[in-house]
Order: sequence, then structure tokens, then C-alpha cells
Amino acid sequence: MNKLDQIDVAILEALQRDGRTTNVALARQVGLSPTPCLERVKALEAAGVITGYAATLSTEELGLGLTVFIEITIERSSEDAFRTFRDAVIQIPEIQECHMIAGGFDYLLKVRIPDMAAYRRFLGEVLARLPGIRETHSYTVMEEVKDSSAIDLKHLHR
Repeated sequence: MNKLDQIDVAILEALQRDGRTTNVALARQVGLSPTPCLERVKALEAAGVITGYAATLSTEELGLGLTVFIEITIERSSEDAFRTFRDAVIQIPEIQECHMIAGGFDYLLKVRIPDMAAYRRFLGEVLARLPGIRETHSYTVMEEVKDSSAIDLKHLHR
């Protein structure tokens, strides 16, 4: 997709706030009639700028009140070792995020689980079985100050 204009940015901001908004309401918010608004949304989807729509769930209400970040160091720094590790991590539902990191370790995982007992089981039954891990360091979240998937779009076109 070529450069995003002010209306595209307004559409993206509105959809980040409420992905369930109707096209008519969205069109009203961004100052378009419904047909051109829908065409722009479809173009943003086709270009891969909008990759999907999702509901935001309460981890507390779902009984997943413990968040742990885990630093992972892989034994060998080879593409095969990294690929094997990534392929295994993708299959583990408790791992919400996995990022390859430049620095003192290789990967940072974000894990959501019910409680400390579940985390101990996760360490022994899941994490310990992942291929190629040399070292781990865990950091338990005491307070979630900010949790957002919204992308700051101010720099795009203002």
C-alpha cells in the first residue's frame, strides 16, 4: 500500500478503539460516506495493514492471573537451533508472545497461567522439554501497569 493519508489513519485509529464498529458509524467518525469508507477498509485489509480483528479478553476473569516473562538462552547460536526452538514454542498455548532478542539472551517469552503452582508445572513439564535451551531467567509480574496492542499512529500523517 502506498502512503496512508489522514483518513486512512483516522480509520485505523477508530478500528483500534473499537473493531466492532459498524461501517456507517466508522464512516461518520472519519467524515466519509459508507461506500468509500468500506472501500478504504477493504484496501487496508488487502494491503495487510489491517491483519485481523479480535476481542480483548480479561485474563483475570479467565483464571489466568499470573504473567511471567522468561529470558531464554539457546545452547547453540545456529539457524537450525533457532528454527527448532521457534517451531516448538509456536505449539505451546500458554506462551502468549515470543520475541527473538538482540542482547544478552536469545528469546523473551510472555506466559500467562493461573497461578504459581501452574507455573511450576509449566517449568517442569513444558519449558524443560523445549529443545536447545541452555539457560532461563523468569520474571513474575507483580502489577500490570499498561497492556495495550494499539499502535501509536501519530507519526504517520498529522
